[in-house]
Order: sequence, then structure tokens, then C-alpha cells
Amino acid sequence: MSARRESEAAARVRRMLEEIVDAVGIDAAIEVSEDEVGVHANLDGEDLGLLIGRHGQTIDAIQHLAYRVAYRGEEDRKRVTVDAAGYRDRRAALLQQDADEAVEEVLETGEAVALDAMNAVERRVVHEYLRDREGIETYSEGAEPDRHLVVAPADS
Repeated sequence: MSARRESEAAARVRRMLEEIVDAVGIDAAIEVSEDEVGVHANLDGEDLGLLIGRHGQTIDAIQHLAYRVAYRGEEDRKRVTVDAAGYRDRRAALLQQDADEAVEEVLETGEAVALDAMNAVERRVVHEYLRDREGIETYSEGAEPDRHLVVAPADS
């Protein structure tokens, strides 16, 4: 049996998530993995809405804390992703659908389309999703918490 030893960063993330789950009294399985891109943590169980929060605000805050805990005092840092019950994939699919609709509108009308306000994590999902699309460009505009992503015709 050759179990790979968990890195210190992954172990810190696991311990932090165990403490959060215990503190809020939720029964959740915690799976932590690591690759060259970063540390990935997934919480699975019933009634994880409390950990996800309204519009994902709680899971985003947990993810930010996990990043800070994982690499405190270290200069070499990787991305930390925390998910609960597949929330991030479901949310990304909705954001991509909205982005596709905005691209269609931009290409039909030639006018820029502003998406609804979203947090930095969600804006990055959309920027990356649309990065290689022909005929459009994306940029963020406004100030938090009303900062939003704009899909616009590409400068030719």
C-alpha cells in the first residue's frame, strides 16, 4: 500500500476544513488532493448550503482562508480550490451559459454587454472561459461589490 504523504499545505487545508465542519456541526466527508496546479478540497454530504452560503459567498470566504492557511509564510504558492457538493461546477455552468448568451448578443448587435455583478472568482471563470473566443474581448468594470464583467466586440 503506497499512500502518498500529504504536503504541509494540503494538511493545513484539511485541518482547517475539519475544524469548520466540526464547529458548524455538519456531517461532511472531506477530500483533499494536490497536483501541479494547486490544492483541491471537496466537501461532500447532506445540507451543505450553510457552507456554500448565499451566491457562494461562504464557500468563497472559506477558499480564501484555505489559501492563506495553506501557504502562510511561503513564497512559492499554488491555487487552492474549495468546493462543496459540486457547487463550483454547477455555478460555472450557469456562468458559461450567461457568457455564451452575451457573446451571441455582442456578435449580433456589435454592442457591448455587461453581465450581472459577480465576485472575483466568478469573473475569472468567465474571463478564462471566453479567453479564446473570436470577435470579442472581456474586461471588468465598476467597484466591488458591483464590479461586473463586460463582453465587447474585439478591437480589429
